[in-house]
Amino acid sequence: MNKIGGLSVIAVSLIIGATGSTAEEEAKYAVALRDGRFEIRDYEPQIVAEVVVGGTLEEAGNRAFGRLFRYISGRNRSTAKIPMTAPVSQEPRSEKIEMTAPVGQQRADGGWAVSFVMPASYTMESLPAPDDPGIRLRQVPAARVAAIRYSGLWSEKGYLRNKEALQSWIKEKGFAIAGEPVWARYNPPWTLWFMRRNEILIPVRE
Repeated sequence: MNKIGGLSVIAVSLIIGATGSTAEEEAKYAVALRDGRFEIRDYEPQIVAEVVVGGTLEEAGNRAFGRLFRYISGRNRSTAKIPMTAPVSQEPRSEKIEMTAPVGQQRADGGWAVSFVMPASYTMESLPAPDDPGIRLRQVPAARVAAIRYSGLWSEKGYLRNKEALQSWIKEKGFAIAGEPVWARYNPPWTLWFMRRNEILIPVRE
């Protein structure tokens, strides 16, 4: 998939609840500059689970979300040592992984890359391998990005309008665009449109 200058799709969606509240843990970053709806953020290194799917901008998220959600819900391979008895043995088990936020989406070769950020407590070595061969785990380095926050429906029209506003702000502030935009969503699909937190993230450099 296309890397976005150190960031990659910052991922995952939301605590399950009709109120549309987000998960307890979000991708970690520090705000370097704030200007209304716009921010410059410095994201910490992170690990993502990602899958590439086809379809339109609006279809891709739905196609990928179920596969990624099944992975963190236990459809994975993890070996756990059994307490010392006779004999010493090992067995496979499924492991549930806490959800974080947001779900990220960006263009990739032949489709869209959608990803969940893994909780900070995990390493590449401790994460269970996905059962789904299309899901891969990847270490993402620290990155500086420009962000715009907006509410509303998950539509291509809203995405394009806010992406253009962010690109103009980046140029106005004297930054250079350093990668592809990421569409970040923080709420489950059943959240009322006016309560949804959406963001577009674009990697930048001085």
